[in-house]
Amino acid sequence: MQLATSLDSALVQADTIVAIGTFDGVHRGHRYLLEQVTERARATGRLSAVVTFYPHPRLVLHPAVRPACLSTPAERAARLEALGLDLLVIQPFSRDFAETTADQFVSELVCSLRMRELWVGAGFMLGRGRRGDVAYLTQLGERCGFALRVVEPLLEGGAPISSTRIRALVLEGEVAEAGRLLGHPYTIAGPVVAGHQRGRTLGFRTANLRLTPERAIPANGVYAVRVQLSDKGAGEAKQHDGVANLGVRPSFNESDRLLEVHLLDYRGDLYGENVTVEFVERLRPEQVFAQTDELIAQIGRDIVAARTALHKV
Repeated sequence: MQLATSLDSALVQADTIVAIGTFDGVHRGHRYLLEQVTERARATGRLSAVVTFYPHPRLVLHPAVRPACLSTPAERAARLEALGLDLLVIQPFSRDFAETTADQFVSELVCSLRMRELWVGAGFMLGRGRRGDVAYLTQLGERCGFALRVVEPLLEGGAPISSTRIRALVLEGEVAEAGRLLGHPYTIAGPVVAGHQRGRTLGFRTANLRLTPERAIPANGVYAVRVQLSDKGAGEAKQHDGVANLGVRPSFNESDRLLEVHLLDYRGDLYGENVTVEFVERLRPEQVFAQTDELIAQIGRDIVAARTALHKV
């Protein structure tokens, strides 16, 4: 897959079929659309292309109402590449770019990408003032030489699968249902950082990850997780079962949110390693324990519950 950092830097040697959107999380609804795009491209001898934006348009246009993203640009690109797309354009989004009209943007798609078909979801709009709705884009297509294809959303439980719906589930801690709509577990990745090393004194060593405000963070609590990591020097990703505490550790009067992961049956040193935590199931809310032995006993029960939950999936 070719990755271009703007429309004018894309190199295309054939006509394209294009889909546009933020594709945050690359969930089942996104795949439902994009699999049709790639199939159509192969059948017509064209290239399949996605145009997405960074930063998220809402971060630029409404900075006071910051959306919690389900994926980083790198995670999104990896999942899009796995769908077999030929081209991904990550178009920089700014207030100046937001003033681009629908006519101007579509002209750029036709010129830079040799677009011959534009595939969108129902209710799609683009351009300044969101003037470029389905009716307007149909007219532009007739003038500019491309066809507009409108795909109805994929429904689950009578409602469309959407990033907004999944984001709400993640924030509520409903990670199992969020993963079902995503089509893959919700993940948070990052380097393992040094903590207070309380886990060692309690008998349960943990790998600690700092949380970033731009990511959708599940509700505080204890989770059954799987952890992807690369063994030092091996370069090969390996998966380990684990139990994670996400929160502020109220039993120790702390306030910074931290993700602490205890890998089951693992004895290695993970400081500085980049790990990916897959949230499988929420086991319980975060609790306050007056006595250390009460906390240790509960961690033991959490490990048993995590093993049971992970064995089911």
